[in-house]
Amino acid sequence: MKKALAGLAAAVTLVTPGLALAEKLVIACGSVGQEADVCKQGAEAWAKKTGHTVELMSVPTDAGQQLAQFQQLLAAGSSDLDVVRIDVVWPGIVANHFVDLTPYFPAEVLQQHFQPIVKNNTVNGKLIAIPWFTDAGLLYYRKDLLEKHGQKPPTTWQELAQTAKTVVDAEKKGGNAKLVGYVFQGKAYEGLTCNALEWVDSFGGGTIVDAKGQVTLNNPKAAEAIDFFAGLIGNVAPKGVLSYEEEGARGVFQKGDAVFMRNWPYAWALANAKDSPIAGKVGVMALPKGGAEGKSTGTLGGWQLGVSKYSKNPQLAADLVKYLTGPEEQKRRALVASFNPTIMSLYKDAELLKANPFIGELYNTFVNAVPRPTITGAKYNQVSTEFRNAVYATLSGKGKATDQLKKAEEKIKKLGKDGKWQ
Repeated sequence: MKKALAGLAAAVTLVTPGLALAEKLVIACGSVGQEADVCKQGAEAWAKKTGHTVELMSVPTDAGQQLAQFQQLLAAGSSDLDVVRIDVVWPGIVANHFVDLTPYFPAEVLQQHFQPIVKNNTVNGKLIAIPWFTDAGLLYYRKDLLEKHGQKPPTTWQELAQTAKTVVDAEKKGGNAKLVGYVFQGKAYEGLTCNALEWVDSFGGGTIVDAKGQVTLNNPKAAEAIDFFAGLIGNVAPKGVLSYEEEGARGVFQKGDAVFMRNWPYAWALANAKDSPIAGKVGVMALPKGGAEGKSTGTLGGWQLGVSKYSKNPQLAADLVKYLTGPEEQKRRALVASFNPTIMSLYKDAELLKANPFIGELYNTFVNAVPRPTITGAKYNQVSTEFRNAVYATLSGKGKATDQLKKAEEKIKKLGKDGKWQ
């Protein structure tokens, strides 16, 4: 266990002077963008209110690496971690290690949240986590550059490619040599699974594994979608995109070096911060359709908070979760860092809509986002890995999508045993 903890960065202790500290809790709550800072602020407020201490455990930016870190700790039955941030696709993977929160959260509290997410967090009748913030993939664009060159926001991916080329070519003639057309999360990690699922779904190619548990990823529409994006690499999108996670893509876009970017809602607040070179120049919209017959879609993301069943203070940990996922804290997080609430009433909050107008405009995107195939349960991570590796191979020029998807489909079918995932 000591070896498992040795690689963790030093935790940040949140102590309120003058208060007797009855207990200490440890929370792992993210590291992308402002996640750690905003979580720390919320934990500090709870610590001040209750007189307890909270420590933040450092976690990797890669969600897959986070999961591996948590699984190692949980498998060891470690009591060193009390509250864990859980990705929307993890409940079926980690459920056995978490407290049933039903006794701590009355029905009227749970009814405030998006019910599909509450259902997602319920495994075999056990509520293992409470919704904290929701996500869906969005398209960011430089509205100043589009206006300058007489272009409109694209409605299809094909239009995006053409618009990006038009703007980049014109800007380069004017001396803007660094500008690229489109950046996204192209590294072979969970972020690529999210991007590629959006591409495939927007082209009408399904969702990797359907609601009945059948593997569907090897089909002409899915192959068409992935081949289309492979054709953008080194052209509309830089080759470097194959190493980008969320922050890599945001870094290029926020420097002013990209026309379009796919990212999560958190990037809005950072792009419009006072020190941002592109503040006031950014538009945000639903992702484009996969052609005239396609649809606009965004992968369902978002995170929840759960209590480890190995915690020495589960009731106290549940109280911290209740505070951090409550209406007041969710509104604060939305205002300061554009984390989208899971509490439905906040989407009608005048102050919040004024600060982040896209939250209201894209409400349907969040509600109707395409889910990843969590029907695969504990095998989800393996399914996701096979899918994204096939996509990455295609993007990096190692073969056509049809061949790569066929290989991935064969491997995924073996994992599912004829659609029987549980």
